[in-house]
Amino acid sequence: MADNKSGTKDVGAYGPDPVGSVVSEDVTGSAHGYLARPKEPGKYPGIVMIHEWWGLNDTIKRMARTLAGKGYVVFAADLYDGAVASEPEKAMELATKVRNTPDEAVKKMRAIVSYLRGKGGVGMVGSIGWCFGGGQSLQLSLNEPLDATVIYYGNLVSDKSQLKKLKGPVLGIFGSIDTNVTVSSVNEFKAALKSLGKENSIHIYEGVGHAFANPTGATYAEKETADAWKKTLRFFEENLRAVAA
Repeated sequence: MADNKSGTKDVGAYGPDPVGSVVSEDVTGSAHGYLARPKEPGKYPGIVMIHEWWGLNDTIKRMARTLAGKGYVVFAADLYDGAVASEPEKAMELATKVRNTPDEAVKKMRAIVSYLRGKGGVGMVGSIGWCFGGGQSLQLSLNEPLDATVIYYGNLVSDKSQLKKLKGPVLGIFGSIDTNVTVSSVNEFKAALKSLGKENSIHIYEGVGHAFANPTGATYAEKETADAWKKTLRFFEENLRAVAA
């Protein structure tokens, strides 16, 4: 997913919407967003999903169901308090407001982690986000000890004093011709993680740019997206489900 207008178009390489095998609901309160989980009772790992700059639209809700269908309790955060943008100008306004109040965004995401570990009944918790949400996924992990962090072409941090706070491994997905999150910034991030001994798996896909994993966008690259999604599912399987087993 990435910087595209809201909608319910085909999720492409992510697979079909598993509506028959998951249950979902809107959640309000200190933890605010959209919760999806397997219909079959059981104890599952938890994942905080963070939307791109358009907000918590139907596409992100569908992605939450898609990941829940793989055996996770997925809580898609709403960092815009119900607002959803359909034009870039509004999306930029909303995203800028969140970036200008980072502590508030972190507070909202940490409330979701608490919800998952409490009412959600999960043990291991990871995070995932695309674009704006990718940067927020990292910020959450810098402020809350998560077990796994996935970043799809989100803004990065190379400050070692911050990165040393990371608990779990990091999976990073990026494009070689992305002008928003450049290869040089990705390499700085990777080098900082390595110097700190932080487990990471960073992938830069050649010939694709920002938002390449968005099946509804003009820059969508299906082959690369399919590969990245397989890596994502394997990463969560190895670091959330297998570790908890």
